[in-house]
Amino acid sequence: MRDLHFKDYFWNPELTSTRGYNAIIQHLNDGKRTCKEVEDFMKARASIEEKYAKDLLGLSKKVCGHSEMNTLKRSLDVFKLHTENVSLSHLQLAHSMREEAKKLEDFREKQKEARKKVETQMEALHKQKVTQFKKTIDSKKTYENKCREKEEAEQNMNRNTNTTNTKQIEKLYSKAQQAKQIADEADRVYMQNIGMLGKIREDWLMEHSKACDMFERQEVERINMLRNSVWTHLNQLSQQSVTSDELNEEVRKSLEQCDIREDIEHFVELRRTGEKQPAPVMYENFYSGQKVPAAAAASRQPPPIVRRGPLPKPTRNEGKRCYYKIINFTRQSQIQHTA
Repeated sequence: MRDLHFKDYFWNPELTSTRGYNAIIQHLNDGKRTCKEVEDFMKARASIEEKYAKDLLGLSKKVCGHSEMNTLKRSLDVFKLHTENVSLSHLQLAHSMREEAKKLEDFREKQKEARKKVETQMEALHKQKVTQFKKTIDSKKTYENKCREKEEAEQNMNRNTNTTNTKQIEKLYSKAQQAKQIADEADRVYMQNIGMLGKIREDWLMEHSKACDMFERQEVERINMLRNSVWTHLNQLSQQSVTSDELNEEVRKSLEQCDIREDIEHFVELRRTGEKQPAPVMYENFYSGQKVPAAAAASRQPPPIVRRGPLPKPTRNEGKRCYYKIINFTRQSQIQHTA
């Protein structure tokens, strides 16, 4: 399949038409917009990475395992340091993304300036071409009208050839000659305009071809630039994943060095309070003062408890007799006391 190029497929049969040129310009404007969109996308992604990096950095400064000791403490310290390193790697990623976005912005501006020169030149040629084409068409119409007037004057003179009026013949002859001169001048102007339009057309054809070549080169560069930028962006993300995994591996290696038994023994050696256990609490008998171990005291049977039966209900007669005895005893005591 043969290569297709802008300069071969963006023409129009009408000399004043700019459809082909406009189609290319529209496509280039769309491409410029795509570059701006990708550039903004990368800047936004860089802002996200930067915010994430700052959040991670703040997280790495928080207390985590402050009271731990020995191997687990070392692993947690590595874990915090890992978080800080990951945050720094994301900060570097954000910086790289902004640099790539800046390259895309510079590329877009450079293409814009190069296009501006060509577009200005082509717009001037289009105006010149349209102006000269209109002037040529107008001169053609004038030329055709003057030719008709010349023919009419000649025919009028020929019809009056046999007349005996000499003045009338001279007048018709003079009018025919004047019409011929005007028609010849109109023909000269028309031919001159055709020549000028032909030269302008040749210049426009050559410049249009050059512009098409230049626009096609720009499009090739733009597509290549966008493809490479996105490729680089993905490589940056892949590298970030590799870096994060390497940092994660450092934490995993540190965790492998975490010895549970060693940490327990370290805590015992560092914080032990003594090996002597507390003595058992003795049971002391209140009456004998004898001390008995708590286990023995708990095993002894308590003395039996003798409980009285329920209080008997007094009868009415018994209540009076008792009351009489108490009164009688009281009187006798008083008498003896008086004597």
